[in-house]
Amino acid sequence: MVQKKAKPVNGEDSSPNSTEKLSTADRTARLRLRAAWMYFVEEKTQNEIAQHLGLGRVTVVRLLSDARERQEVKFSIEGELGECVEIERKLEQKFGIREAIVVPVSSAEGDACLPISAATGEYLSKLVSPEMKIGVGWGRTLWESLAYINAESVPKVSVVSMLGGITKTKQFNPSEFAWRFSNLFKAECFLMTAPAIVDSRQTKQALIEHCGLNEVFNKATDLDAVLLSIGDMDKESTPYRYSFVPEEVRESMVEAGAVGEFLFNYFDVQGRPIVHPIQDRVMSVSQDVVAKCPERILVSGGVRKALALLGGLRAIKPTVFVTDELCAKKILDLAG
Repeated sequence: MVQKKAKPVNGEDSSPNSTEKLSTADRTARLRLRAAWMYFVEEKTQNEIAQHLGLGRVTVVRLLSDARERQEVKFSIEGELGECVEIERKLEQKFGIREAIVVPVSSAEGDACLPISAATGEYLSKLVSPEMKIGVGWGRTLWESLAYINAESVPKVSVVSMLGGITKTKQFNPSEFAWRFSNLFKAECFLMTAPAIVDSRQTKQALIEHCGLNEVFNKATDLDAVLLSIGDMDKESTPYRYSFVPEEVRESMVEAGAVGEFLFNYFDVQGRPIVHPIQDRVMSVSQDVVAKCPERILVSGGVRKALALLGGLRAIKPTVFVTDELCAKKILDLAG
């Protein structure tokens, strides 16, 4: 189902000056909505839309992407898959989760991120309420969920970034996610204006005590909810693929028994923290603080992450867990 924020145009305005009256932004918005209507409602192909509108196919792809980014296109699929519901109940019972949300995926080779993100966006749209204080992490799944969240001004909401920003970023900067998430709800946003990893324990302490970051860390101890994803120890994971964390640190963490991390808090398969010097240099909220938050929302999936998520479930003990069916099955198998 497509919900439109502006009425789609079914025909051209035949008045001779109609095109001249439209600004460039208006013309772009008009094309964007028409392309979205034809693609999602009329189910025309991108090539058909390009031919009909007299545009290049690349332009049509960009228009459709922009429509999603601007929240002009939303999907609502009703009904539940019995098998997914069964898996949800097993996860809830096994790990003491209040609500597990398991989304279907077509195959293990498919990208589980997008369906998980869609379910996450729908859940968060209903979760955020007036005067709520929310701490957020980062990652691709959380980033993709932004496109599925209903933008709505909610009074007196606060968003706290629980991890320092990445000074060299390719795609998923923690600070930018926190800002974009807060902007959807017109919320107050508190950013951790420091690198994610600093050079020494002394630098970390100085930033907290003398650069105003103590306010952010203090707010993190009084949150109503935290929103997190889990990273695994694979070389292709975002922190290592883009060299946010040195390879020698990743290797030493693996040798110490780490299976995953959240906010660069590393843990083993039992959820126990890994003791490592890097923890003294990471500008992030600790595992202990996260564990004390009353509402802990964990969002991650993909079969590759199953072992990391098993440890993450034990470390965070989430109240809400959003994942995909194949990853959920693998987690249950690993947990015995």
